Amino acid sequence: MTTRTDESESPLIEGRDDLLKVFSGGAKPRESWRIGTEHEKFVYRTADFRAPSYDEPGGIRDLLMGMTEFGWSPVIENGNVIALSGPDGTISLEPAGQLELSGAALTDLHETCAEAGRHLKQAKAIGERLGVGFLGLGMWPDKTRAELPIMPKGRYAIMLNYMPKVGSLGLDMMLRTCTIQVNLDYSSEADMVAKFRVGLALQPVATALFANSPLTEGKPNGYLSFRSHIWEDTDPDRTGMLPFVFEEGFGYERYLDYALDVPMYFVYRDGKYIDVAGESFRAFLDGKLPQLPGEKPRLTDFTDHLSTAFPEVRLKSFLEMRGADGGRWGKICALPALWVGLLYDDQALGAAWELAKHWSIEEREQLRHDVPKLGLRTPVPGGGTMLELARQVVAIASQGLNRRARVNSAGDNESGFLDPLHDIVATGQSPADRLLDRFNGEWQGDVRRIYQELSF
Repeated sequence: MTTRTDESESPLIEGRDDLLKVFSGGAKPRESWRIGTEHEKFVYRTADFRAPSYDEPGGIRDLLMGMTEFGWSPVIENGNVIALSGPDGTISLEPAGQLELSGAALTDLHETCAEAGRHLKQAKAIGERLGVGFLGLGMWPDKTRAELPIMPKGRYAIMLNYMPKVGSLGLDMMLRTCTIQVNLDYSSEADMVAKFRVGLALQPVATALFANSPLTEGKPNGYLSFRSHIWEDTDPDRTGMLPFVFEEGFGYERYLDYALDVPMYFVYRDGKYIDVAGESFRAFLDGKLPQLPGEKPRLTDFTDHLSTAFPEVRLKSFLEMRGADGGRWGKICALPALWVGLLYDDQALGAAWELAKHWSIEEREQLRHDVPKLGLRTPVPGGGTMLELARQVVAIASQGLNRRARVNSAGDNESGFLDPLHDIVATGQSPADRLLDRFNGEWQGDVRRIYQELSF
């Protein structure tokens, strides 16, 4: 989740146009399009596989401070290090100590994968000294909520209090899940709409390909991506497939209306988070927020608020693809490769939309609902299975990357980063399918083998 690293005071919001400029101001010419990749991983004690607390010796605080050896600068909240900033972006804490890299905006996938490699190398170097390891999955395979620590970050206390009021699985989302996501640019409002529609319609394809959360508390949970299922019962006011995106006339104005209707969580003032959970940002715009009577919001209040909506694709000053489970190094590179191949090449974008443009709202919703459980075996609108659709989508992405023709010093273009996905669609086996095969087979139900065989 977003970590505030800038404490400077931003301008007051004068009117609706100021809010719309957050979206329109993100538009960039094609030569300025960038790729931002975010990936989370679970941190565990190698001695006993326990999730370390923040302030224990060798715990999460020590891990963060250890990373400063590589040039990262601490971000402090109420005397606690809650993030790091540096040339590779931001390292931040998720609610139960999951470690996230929100990477820098980079020009190509070669840079993206190199950045991920640097981060993992640094984290592992400090982890080996502290006796902690890192696991790339979509959900803790063995931990109960009660076994997990809570990080000292103000916004999390507010969210942990509010979540059980609006859904039964919101605490699992916060405490027990990890994801990979990619942030991409657009050139205009029309380009944003085209990319939003393709990204949202085909987000279930990414969910199926990257499904990697089939175990809960040491046993199969009946899903391939339980992480994805969790979002269905987290908070209906801020999650889902956003049917209005596919309606005629969709654009910045309509997304702004949606964002203003999402209930607030907090307001950040004087280094502290004020609990306003459930309140209206529209009331805040009118100076009628009960907790801050007469005060009107600043631009940072709105950008903070945008980060508390959790649809499958999210608009800020860029588009965020949010449907994938966490995974290991190859998957961290493959997810941005998939979406860059589909969305940064006009021919690929058009071909991808041809696959999904005829689906009804009901069909899109059903696909989103079925994929967490059925994965690549999910029936798709018009006939066939998700596996067959995924083969087409990966092929289109590969063609898009080939046309981009961004090569490294060895002359390789970006399409090689899709190799893990080519393997999945060739075998019909997602990471979750393979994990279940090992769990039920050679591991004989011993979930601890995950730590020995599937850590970074």
